[in-house]
Amino acid sequence: MPGDPVELMISANPKITAADVARLRSFYGLDQPIYERYFNWVSDIAKGELGYSRTYRIPVTEMMGPALTSTFVLSTVSLAFSLLVAIPLGILCALKPNSRVDYVVNLFNFAGISVPSFWLGIVLIIIFAVKLQWLPAGGYQTTGVEYETLMEEILDKAAYLILPVISLSIQSIGRFSRFTRSAMLEAMRNDFIRTARAKGLASNIVIWKHGFRNALIPLITVVALSISSIFSGALITETLFAYPGVGRLIYSSIIGNDFNVAMVSFIISVSMVLLMNLVADLLYGVVDPRVSYN
Repeated sequence: MPGDPVELMISANPKITAADVARLRSFYGLDQPIYERYFNWVSDIAKGELGYSRTYRIPVTEMMGPALTSTFVLSTVSLAFSLLVAIPLGILCALKPNSRVDYVVNLFNFAGISVPSFWLGIVLIIIFAVKLQWLPAGGYQTTGVEYETLMEEILDKAAYLILPVISLSIQSIGRFSRFTRSAMLEAMRNDFIRTARAKGLASNIVIWKHGFRNALIPLITVVALSISSIFSGALITETLFAYPGVGRLIYSSIIGNDFNVAMVSFIISVSMVLLMNLVADLLYGVVDPRVSYN
């Protein structure tokens, strides 16, 4: 991106002198070649020194902790809700293909996948926060309230989670449901399903033990990659609902050219994607005994 923190300081302070600019560029290391700056940054990261936030004047580690906690809560609730709704819907559609239920659920799935998250978030705010005034439009908790009990704190924060969770879950439900449906359809066509039914096994055992277990392999890949978002945050949703998570932190750091915060956030996002890919590979062996780790 063009510009650097010093240029922002120059635009904010018209009385700054050329000597001050040179001193600031030297202080931030911006007078060094790119390869030296990159080597210094990698060396600091390897030593656990994440740097300071230029905007907030505090260590990046102090900022990332609360943001990661908030994003973890939001993304975990959203993912759990998505799976609880999507998996039964996908299995139901696979067991009744081309039925009226299948058509209705597929219509909902395609609509959920297609709707932009920022548009859906705005619509939810207008309906439930502005018109009906049932839920808060954004934030993390009620400002200035001192909680007397843990349950009171949970209920207050849960009210602020409802709209962001719905906004995040709509697309996830459509995606997970489609994957579950296609995987179950393929699994239920196999010969071992006909054999299990011919042996007189109960329908629930055929569906869950034989069908769903074999359908889990493609679903695990999609879910594992979605779990990585638990630590990387939902940038648009968190920004729209003013939710203090990693996604909103990334957005504000990019806009404010707070490169230390932005780079550490990206490292966490990339690391979680790689880690969840490894977890998915390990889970293949748990679900399917035919998969070998050798």
